Formats: sequence, C-alpha cells, structure tokens
Amino acid sequence: MTESAPSDRLRAALEHPDASTRLEAALAAGTRPDDSYVVELVARCAVEPDFFVRDMLTWALTRHDPSRAVEVLLPEVTSEIPQARSQALHTLSKIGDPIAFAAITPAVLRDPHPEVARAAWRTASGLVPEGAQEDLADELATQFGRGDHETQRSLSRAFAAIGFRAEGAIERATVSPYDVISAHARATAIVMGDPDTDFAEAAVEARRVVAKRALPRD
Repeated sequence: MTESAPSDRLRAALEHPDASTRLEAALAAGTRPDDSYVVELVARCAVEPDFFVRDMLTWALTRHDPSRAVEVLLPEVTSEIPQARSQALHTLSKIGDPIAFAAITPAVLRDPHPEVARAAWRTASGLVPEGAQEDLADELATQFGRGDHETQRSLSRAFAAIGFRAEGAIERATVSPYDVISAHARATAIVMGDPDTDFAEAAVEARRVVAKRALPRD
C-alpha cells in the first residue's frame, strides 16, 4: 500500500467537516512548514467558511518561505472567487513582501465586493513603495463615499497608513460637490489630524460641516 504524501494528508484534513480538525491541520502545517503545503493552504483559503480557520491558514502561510507563498498567492488576487481574492490580499499584507504591491491594480482597489476592496486598500497602503504614495492616494480617493460605515472607516485607515503624502488627495475630495464624498474626505482629514478621534465621531462632525454648505448665507 502506497503511503499518501504529506500534502495529500493536509488536503484531507483541511476538507474535514469539523472546523476544529481543520484548525488543527492548519496549525500543524504552520508549525512544521513544508513547501508542498503552500498550494493546499492557498486553495483552502478560497473556500474555508470558518473565520478562525481562515486566520490560521494565513498564519500557516506566513510560516513558509515568503517567495514561494507569494508566488502562489498572487494569481489569487484576480480569482473569480471573492473570498479567494480577499484572503490572498490579507495574507499578502501579513507576509509584507513589497513585490505584491504591483498586483494591486486600480481594478483590484475598486473591486465591487466590499470585503475584497477593504483588503486591497489595507494591503496597498502597507506595501506602497517610496515615491508611489501620492498616486495610490489619488486612486483611493475615487472610493470616497463608498459603502457603509465599516467600509468608509477602512478607507480612512488606508489614507492614515499612507500618511502626509495622502493629504493632497484628501483635501481635493473635501470640496467635492457630492456631499457623501466631501463628508467622508473631511472625516478622514479629522482622523488623520487627531488619531485619537473615533471615526464615527469624525463622520458626524464632517456631515455637520457639509450640511452647512447648503444653508443660505447672510
């Protein structure tokens, strides 16, 4: 009887119906890294329903050779499966290899799925190379006003991660004729000016300022 390969055993364990078994399998794969595990771990990221298992899959991948992990993860950024895209981006942000920045195109930053877009913003702002911050900020500025509170807060955090080089893009957006864009940009500027300010409070203040624009002047 032929003994199954380690990667085959890992795949079987990651497909087990019990989440705790899958969690233990991912933990073991990270504790004892093997290059053959990378493909199985990445493939499971695309379909794993349990958040904690997905988080462990990402941790396991960070324990493997970065160049091998990044090589397998990069094609997932343009996968047809939204979860594959978001988890790949999340994992790339944890690995922190600057080479991944080139894969985060404008199309990725504008992904229609909020979870994917948030992961793209977070990863891009963390990996942006010196000299590319203003271009990234200009691209991210196209997303001002998008989505719910959590999505808007995520975008503001991305601007904060870029830092002062994002200020020009934010300032230009504050004077947008569209209230939702202007308010989001103003809230971002408030948070960047005082990091201790809660985004929800900043958003309320920004909407108040924008609302005053419509009032008649004496």
